[in-house]
Amino acid sequence: MKPQLREDVPAFLDDFLLSEEYSFTPEEEEPSCVSEAREPPSYVSEADESPQCKFIRGSTRLPVLEKKGDVLLGGLFSLHDMVVEPSLSFNSTPHSLQCTRFNFRTFRWMQTMIFAIEEINRDGKLLPNMTLGYKIYDSCSTPHQALKAAIELMGSEKGPGVKGMLNPADNCHGIVPVVIGDGGSTQSLVVAHFLGVFYVPQVSYFSSCACLSDKKEFPAFLRTMPSDFFQVNSLVQLVKHFGWTWVGVIAGDDDYGRGGASKFVTEIRNLGACIALHEIIPKNRAQAAISSIISNIRSSGVWVILVFAVEQDAAVLFDEVLREGLTGIQWLASEAWSTAAILSSPKKYHRILQGSMGFAIHRAHIPGLQDFLLRLNPSSPDFHRDPFLVPFWEELFQCRLGGQAEGQKYNIEENPPCSGTEELRNITSIYSDVSQLRISYNVYKAVYAVAHGLKAMRSCVEGKEPFSFHACSDTNNMQPWQLLHYIKHVAYTNQFGDEIRFDENGDPAAIYDLVNWQLRQNGEMEFVFVGKFDKATVAVAQKLQIDEQKILWNGNQTKVPLSMCSSICPPGTRKAIQPHFPICCYDCVACAAGEISNYTDAIECVRCLPEFWSNAEKTACIPKQVEFLSFTDTMGICLSAISLIGSFSTCVVILIFYCHRTTPIVKANNSELSFLLLFSLTLCFLCSLTFIGEPSKWSCMFRHTAFGIIFVLCVACILGKTIVVLIAFKATMPGTNVMKWFGPTQQKTIIIFCTLVQVIICTVWLVVAPPIPRQLMPPKSAVVILLCDEGSHVAFALVLAYIGFLACLCLLLAFLARKLPDNFNEARFISFSMVIFCAVWVAFIPAYISSPGKYSTVTEVFAILASSYGLLGCIFVPKCYIILLNPEKNSRKYFLSKSLTGRNF
Repeated sequence: MKPQLREDVPAFLDDFLLSEEYSFTPEEEEPSCVSEAREPPSYVSEADESPQCKFIRGSTRLPVLEKKGDVLLGGLFSLHDMVVEPSLSFNSTPHSLQCTRFNFRTFRWMQTMIFAIEEINRDGKLLPNMTLGYKIYDSCSTPHQALKAAIELMGSEKGPGVKGMLNPADNCHGIVPVVIGDGGSTQSLVVAHFLGVFYVPQVSYFSSCACLSDKKEFPAFLRTMPSDFFQVNSLVQLVKHFGWTWVGVIAGDDDYGRGGASKFVTEIRNLGACIALHEIIPKNRAQAAISSIISNIRSSGVWVILVFAVEQDAAVLFDEVLREGLTGIQWLASEAWSTAAILSSPKKYHRILQGSMGFAIHRAHIPGLQDFLLRLNPSSPDFHRDPFLVPFWEELFQCRLGGQAEGQKYNIEENPPCSGTEELRNITSIYSDVSQLRISYNVYKAVYAVAHGLKAMRSCVEGKEPFSFHACSDTNNMQPWQLLHYIKHVAYTNQFGDEIRFDENGDPAAIYDLVNWQLRQNGEMEFVFVGKFDKATVAVAQKLQIDEQKILWNGNQTKVPLSMCSSICPPGTRKAIQPHFPICCYDCVACAAGEISNYTDAIECVRCLPEFWSNAEKTACIPKQVEFLSFTDTMGICLSAISLIGSFSTCVVILIFYCHRTTPIVKANNSELSFLLLFSLTLCFLCSLTFIGEPSKWSCMFRHTAFGIIFVLCVACILGKTIVVLIAFKATMPGTNVMKWFGPTQQKTIIIFCTLVQVIICTVWLVVAPPIPRQLMPPKSAVVILLCDEGSHVAFALVLAYIGFLACLCLLLAFLARKLPDNFNEARFISFSMVIFCAVWVAFIPAYISSPGKYSTVTEVFAILASSYGLLGCIFVPKCYIILLNPEKNSRKYFLSKSLTGRNF
């Protein structure tokens, strides 16, 4: 009695599973290949006995690359492009299939899966206390081999015993809870039918057939490769973007070509655009039929044609295009040939395909992958565990190693033995080329999606799970259908900024790169990235992003080719759809402010770059008016005047002090420090002028560093004066010999040391992340705000913090010396000045952060001037008052009398 499988399993798969080649042999009466813990509807036999699975006698296991782990990930990769079918005599056991034509590109995909697994294991943050293993098979690009590999993944993890019997204790599907693969849609269709019976999740990295989105037929299938449905959507958006309303379509005679082209035609017509022609490339490649296609192109008058076909069919079409001399067509490429080497490499196609445009799978740079790929070497300890390394090495270097993988034979006797000096770094191949990581990136995302599903399963909360009794899954006895639920609901943003999630059909968010075929000067074709299509973007207008400045059209033209049914809209206008009319018939509407159209028949106006604004005619983007704190602004004039007045006032004080340099009030507390302090205050006033004017690279670096160093010099002088006040009083006590340690030399040393620390901070700042000019560009404003960016907020904070530290230290010492005798006491004035200084800069920080645009610069200049005026006014104005208006107090007799009485000033 046959086991009862799912009712919707295709007949050919049912017959294969129950045939003699792969049979279920029960110990009792009826086997069950599904765990009793499964929750979805049961598709098993009526008996509950545990099964035994066995291969027929003489059958051999497929080569497998395996690494143990807490959870094993199955992998299916078409490492060979074809299979040599053995001759069948029907009187003996047939030989195993021989896979040929090793595919280096697919081998890179397989290594990417291993790289991602090892990266997850090594990092340990995503799946702590859990390691991932893998079990990878070669499907040899055939559905039969892919299905056989899938069956082995669902079988025992041990090799066959005597007469091919599996271990009776093993479940049919309990070893590998998830499968990564396969690549081709044909292989994935067969494998998805089989794995869907057991609800084992399958995550494909290259199968794009839209039919795989049918969850009724493929309930466990997911993929990181966008469906062809999204590719059609992106192509429709491309046509819409450039306003091509008269478009031709040529499709391959297969499911991919016919299905995609038919969907494209439907969507284009839904937009109201017009299809100029719809042709099919015959599989028999009859020249008469293809020549008829070329004739129809000529008669239709169409200039933009989409070729929705695989690269082999497209090559046949373009051969006929060359033969008949058809030129001037703007070709649009489907994903299947948009980056095809067989079309981009031959120079004969360059003349007609230069300027072609199409969507390719989104690529990414995976850090560390190239070094991982180049690690392979036959001398490595794991060499004998990898059945695929021998054919890879022998095919790549065209030499012969000592051994061959089981079940794989190659005609390599004519190749010389490998010398042992071969290095992957010394050879250029598609395997080590990481410049176009597209499918490899899909593999990488598939592994991480599974890992995030495992993480979600381990992080479940009792009572909130969708399973029976709302219980959490047992990770030690993981059921595939449970893991399938979590993988379906993964949602995260990876390290490359891409959002990873699956929709209700198991499809990822479609992200395509828009590539433009451009000829380099050396005569080679280059795929230039000119935009992207992101289906996940909420705003419809932003799904397709194109940098039109990079595009070169057919014939090296920079002007978009036209295809229309209405009159041309002049520059400065855009097309607007007329109600109740097709989209190819439109009105011309003027562009909005800040947007332009500088070519005729624009489908939409292009917003100017942030630093530009539209002119009156809306035909060109002109530079926005630059706004900064200039010397001609009212604010700039006021600040400049205040700065110059402060500098002049300081110079006047210097002159007064110099003329009265022999008087006691000037000589007190080290007159040299007073003159140095006045000099630094002059520089403080003048350095504020560097903040006014148009920011440049040098002015930005100079203004911040000069400010930091000059202010430290100023505060260091005040610190020296404060120390002199304290020490001068202490030195008058009997037995005190402190003053010799704080003489003029030591005071200068303190100032130099304090200033040198700030110099070092500013030097590191300038070397690591110097201040640079930066433009603030409000999107809806016609002005650009130009200011200096600090470069490193940490360095700027250190500069201010160091100034604040010295100021606080001065304030503390001055506060301690506030009650000393008046003769030597500047402490009160220093205290007042430091209180003002600190108050200004404490208020500066929130004001600076919250000030918009150029007003942040105004705030900084104001803080510099306010603190400088505070120091000048509190420390030197009282002395100038005595010198000029109370000269009787500026005498030695008065100082001595004050000292004797001990009264406070």
